[in-house]
Amino acid sequence: MLAKNTKATVAILALMTGKLVVTIVAEPLDDTHPVAPSKIKDIKAYCIDFNWGPGGPNGFAEPGLWADADPAKHVAWYKSMGANVIQTFAVSCNGYAWYKNGKVPEQPGLKYDFLPEMVRIGHDEGMLVMGYFCIGSNTRWGQKHPNLSYGTPSTRHIPYTDEYLAYLSSAIDESVRTTGIDGFMIDWFYQPERKKWKDCEKKLYEQLMGEVYPDDGKLSKEKEAEYSRKAIARCWRTIHKAAKSANPECIIWLTAFNPTHPHIVNSAMYKEVDWLMNEGGDLKRIKAIEPMIGKHTRLITCLAHWNKQEATTVVPAALKEGIGLYGFAKPGANSLRPLESLLTRPVKGLKGDDRNIAVLARAYHGVPVTSVRNDEGKFVEPDK
Repeated sequence: MLAKNTKATVAILALMTGKLVVTIVAEPLDDTHPVAPSKIKDIKAYCIDFNWGPGGPNGFAEPGLWADADPAKHVAWYKSMGANVIQTFAVSCNGYAWYKNGKVPEQPGLKYDFLPEMVRIGHDEGMLVMGYFCIGSNTRWGQKHPNLSYGTPSTRHIPYTDEYLAYLSSAIDESVRTTGIDGFMIDWFYQPERKKWKDCEKKLYEQLMGEVYPDDGKLSKEKEAEYSRKAIARCWRTIHKAAKSANPECIIWLTAFNPTHPHIVNSAMYKEVDWLMNEGGDLKRIKAIEPMIGKHTRLITCLAHWNKQEATTVVPAALKEGIGLYGFAKPGANSLRPLESLLTRPVKGLKGDDRNIAVLARAYHGVPVTSVRNDEGKFVEPDK
């Protein structure tokens, strides 16, 4: 593992004979690096999730699905919900960007310059606008670089090779510099799911561990964990440097479906990340990692269909603890989701994502969970 007073950064030295030449440079760790300001008192965030949908080769959305999404209508949806943080996308899991004319190809048929427009309109409404990168999975990357990926399943398939870190650094730098986002979420930041190691990752093992990858492919649990923590730490330094170099106030938001995983607990990342979310939604694991985070790090919990948390329990508990709130759900047929009906109907009787949205919206508007929105647009207690 890297010594505590060093950091690994990826420096592209040259392009020679068609091959990427990369060196890993040890530098002193700057414990005084700029961190993003709070900007908002309470985190009230939501995401209409463009990652998932029909038509893709692996369960991720087909490239270009929802390419006609209207930024003005999307911002209006989040405003109506009462959110002050919009989490949308820089590059979604299919590997295509939600902004135009960049190094990362845009979603095919992208009608609007979606992300910059979301930023412009969202900022006019006083909201933060966050992008997104899936660190462990990118269908386009896997298709373009089969020797650097464990296929293109809709799960984690990317080892953190020099080539991938160079791509990731460039994509982050570009999106932060050109779109105006306040920051971005990083997702699936674990190791790839693999049965047999690819040559590229054997090489990375030897590079990071300073020893030959075993011929029989058998690693002890201790060696596998040591390598994994080193690979994740090096990738984190790349992400951090790219984001903060592009904008020192850029908010880096880590979501972890298992925040107590041994590959990431007690890491420099936990000390340095700006926002840290337990996507599993339970407050038990948030409390478990609280002693590991930096003084500036803000904690968030999540409501989503997959984690099966009860919104009417999680939301008031999080508010009491000063923990930020977030939720996400797949888009509807028109790239949005029905909202007004969820605000005018009682929460009681709603299920799944509808229930989560309804409870979060009431919390975001600062009204009781029992209230409903009337014809005048005000939240009132329903008639007995």
